Amino acid sequence: MAKETNLVRRVSVKAANKNIQAFSSGDTVNVFVKVKEGEKERVQLYKGIVTKIQGSGAAKTFTVRKISAGVGVERTFPFASPALDKVELVNVGKVRRSKLYYLRALEGKAAKIESELVSTKAEA
Repeated sequence: MAKETNLVRRVSVKAANKNIQAFSSGDTVNVFVKVKEGEKERVQLYKGIVTKIQGSGAAKTFTVRKISAGVGVERTFPFASPALDKVELVNVGKVRRSKLYYLRALEGKAAKIESELVSTKAEA
C-alpha cells in the first residue's frame, strides 16, 4: 500500500503545471488554452470568474464561468492539463463562499462580484 501511495505522489508532482498563478473562487482569470486545428496549434483566451476549485493532486480542477452572447458558459479545466498554456489573475474577487453556484441564477449587474483593492506595484 505504501508503494502505491508513493507512486501517486510522484505522478502528482510531475503533473503539476508551473504556469498557473495562485487564485481562488471569485477571482477573474484569463485562461490561455492550446487549441489544435488540423496541424496548426494556437492559443485561445478564455476569460471569466472562477466558480469553484475542487479535488487535489493530479485530479484538481477549476471551473470558469463567462457570459458569451448573453448566455452563461462554464468550462472546467484540470490543473495538470497539457492544454493549459497559462492562467493569469486579472482581478481578486471578494466572496465568502468556495462554490459560487448562485451566480448561475443571477443576471446583469447582480452577477458582478465585488473586487478587493490589490496593489499592482511592488512595494520596497
